[in-house]
Amino acid sequence: MAKKKTTATSESAKDPLDGVPKPEETPKAPARKPRAKADAPKAAKPRGRKATEASAAPSDELPAPPPRRPTPAPAVWFGIPELADGVNIDEFYALVHCTCWDPHRLLGCHAAVVGDQPGLVVRAWHPDAETVEVIPDGEKQGLLLKKLGVPGVFGLFIPGRTFPFRYKLRYTFRHAPEWVTPDPYNFLPSLGDLDIYLHGEGNHLHAYRKFGAQYREMNGVWGVAFCLWAPNARRVSVIGEFNHWDGRLHPMRSMGSSGVWELFVPGAMPGMGYKFEILTQDHNLRYKADPYAFAFDLRPSTHSKVHDQTSYEWKDAKYMARLEERRYLEEPMAVYEVHLGSWMRVPEEGNRWLNYRELAERLAPHCKRYGFTHIELLPVAEHPFDGSWGYQVTGYYAPTSRFGTPDDFKYFVDYMHQHGLGVIVDWVPAHFPRDDFALRWFDGTPLYEHADPRRGEHKDWGTLIFDYGRPEVKNFLLSNALYWLDMFHVDGLRVDAVASMLYLDYSRQPGEWLPNKYGGRENLEAIAFLRQLNEVVHGQYPGRFTVAEESTAFPGVSRPTYMGGLGFTFKWNMGWMNDTLRYFAKDPIFRKYHQNDLTFALVYQFTENFMLPFSHDEVVHGKGSMIGKMPGDRWQKFANLRLLYSYLYAHPGKKLLFMGSEFGQNAEWHYDRSLDWHEAGDPLHGGVESCLATLGWLYRDHREFWIFDNDPIGFRWIDFNDHESSVLAFVRQGPEGHTVCVFNFTPIPRFGYRIGMPAGGKYKEVFNSDAHEYGGGGVGNYGQVWTQDIPLHGNRFSAHVNIPPLGAVFLKHEG
Repeated sequence: MAKKKTTATSESAKDPLDGVPKPEETPKAPARKPRAKADAPKAAKPRGRKATEASAAPSDELPAPPPRRPTPAPAVWFGIPELADGVNIDEFYALVHCTCWDPHRLLGCHAAVVGDQPGLVVRAWHPDAETVEVIPDGEKQGLLLKKLGVPGVFGLFIPGRTFPFRYKLRYTFRHAPEWVTPDPYNFLPSLGDLDIYLHGEGNHLHAYRKFGAQYREMNGVWGVAFCLWAPNARRVSVIGEFNHWDGRLHPMRSMGSSGVWELFVPGAMPGMGYKFEILTQDHNLRYKADPYAFAFDLRPSTHSKVHDQTSYEWKDAKYMARLEERRYLEEPMAVYEVHLGSWMRVPEEGNRWLNYRELAERLAPHCKRYGFTHIELLPVAEHPFDGSWGYQVTGYYAPTSRFGTPDDFKYFVDYMHQHGLGVIVDWVPAHFPRDDFALRWFDGTPLYEHADPRRGEHKDWGTLIFDYGRPEVKNFLLSNALYWLDMFHVDGLRVDAVASMLYLDYSRQPGEWLPNKYGGRENLEAIAFLRQLNEVVHGQYPGRFTVAEESTAFPGVSRPTYMGGLGFTFKWNMGWMNDTLRYFAKDPIFRKYHQNDLTFALVYQFTENFMLPFSHDEVVHGKGSMIGKMPGDRWQKFANLRLLYSYLYAHPGKKLLFMGSEFGQNAEWHYDRSLDWHEAGDPLHGGVESCLATLGWLYRDHREFWIFDNDPIGFRWIDFNDHESSVLAFVRQGPEGHTVCVFNFTPIPRFGYRIGMPAGGKYKEVFNSDAHEYGGGGVGNYGQVWTQDIPLHGNRFSAHVNIPPLGAVFLKHEG
């Protein structure tokens, strides 16, 4: 699959409080303990030291923090009751200088005893506030907080108050309106110890329910619980429309050695943009989109957006109830592959895209016409560059904003399900782009990617490779896979570029890769990840499926993990696709020398559960369109294309066609313009449409074409030896009967061609690719053939069959 390169730009900034006096020492975040690694030893992640992209393996531990000034013995430090619970005033300077990693210790509401009197201390911080009042819930009168001598820090000891104490803060400013808000530092963490434990071991499979921006209610207050993993950050703040993008106002709480940061922001609402401001160990600021963001602003903006995941009401209950009972290996599956941005546009409105809802209402009847069972979407996860076609993802949890909101995409899937169509999405866990607002060097260190470029870079695509051995990274990807199945009801995941994940030397020269711990070229961590992926998908979501785009001879890609396989439901048969297109591209006069290109795939057909793809990759980058690959004059080109589709639908394996193939578009596909729908009005183009529609429904209505796709009993050769005539004949067998499929790959009609038949009697001609209605010449068998008791091709019976030029006939046995 072709990938496009995106541009990475560095984001750093100066300390916004350079003019504020600093204490001699600033508290630092506690050191993170390095995690043990599975499989091969590799370069350690740079943690806690100044790290550059060239650094290979700095120490895993942060330098020991400098000793703090000892907390004074008296309960009231320097006579300030608001510091009565033992905080050190230097900790407030860390807050002022934006290096505080535990703001909840300083701010919010705390129990305290001043003298002999118990009560509560409330402290608040805003660098621009003139005054701050605390307004207890249910009370009209506010209590004015005192300035504590540290710029922007206010506090008040309130005797006699006890927990729970709920209140709002009223801030006043010299040149701005007042701001009244519940105190974000008066809430407990939004995730618990079990969440942190499961995330740390890589098994928080539904992490999207806790991480990211969760719109929720806490203590009767609606807001957004932000949660982020950034283990090597000195400080993390959430910035957004709710705080004027000011990183000083909402520093987050470090959840200890887990590397997780958390904060509940009252009043933050769905639709608001946000990012994370991360202070790295080398004191640079990085502004990062949320890895778990559920929505994004339209590119070129890179802001994440708050989204309420519960706002859509599904209407596909009947479809979903039947989903768990699906047995895809024994069902028809014909997939229509679509790039949403170029399927159809609106030229009268500036050539704009159709949105998700418009696409659903047009695509569903289009797919039904051709008998497609599923629609497969090129990646819909958020991506910054249109020319990557979606394969360089920066928002793994967000449907792209190009075509609408996440709820609009849910409507798309819902609409397809209500019309009996399954939805497959392309999923890209093999690599991610270098855009600096996204995952790259997320907390100032190579966090999601391998530190060593021999393991961490895809030079061909200009992208970075996930560190599959790191539990939190694996958790991010596993949770993301389940997210699309759970929150968007998608039927299946087509996993992109699996071959590049399986081999450490993929597209690398000697010396450019590191072997695994056994000295081999297999990526053991990626293999373990793929196996776990398929186990959790099939285990937690029965009736869903996974498809591997895998182009090598790696064994057992679609075999269960308990048999040593990778566990995918299906594997794309790239070998069949390449051999078949290579054969059809040849002038028919030379095809007799290459008949093995058509027959070789049956040698290994039943070693995997195959899907036969004529995908987007075959109609880009100078490869030409499907009709453009066909040799001969115009009539022969279209006859060849109808013959190709006939061979596809008769051959064992599930089917996949890329958009535009259904009417034989002349031009090569381009991501930035619509398909040439006007061509469908031409008789030959329209003939391809009619032929494909007939094939699609014939395939679905006759069980022999799919019931034994993965079992040798469903297929038997009649004759593959007549290479001089370039004729092939085989049988597709089902429980209720069989169909004989005969193909003529030359422009010479074969009249009275004798073929062995598995049974005697009448055979009905149920399909002829040369029919007049498809633009053909009408050579056929007048609807039927009768067998004779003349043995041939290992069969007791045989029959004379008229085979059209560059044509196919399907003969259904009727007894």
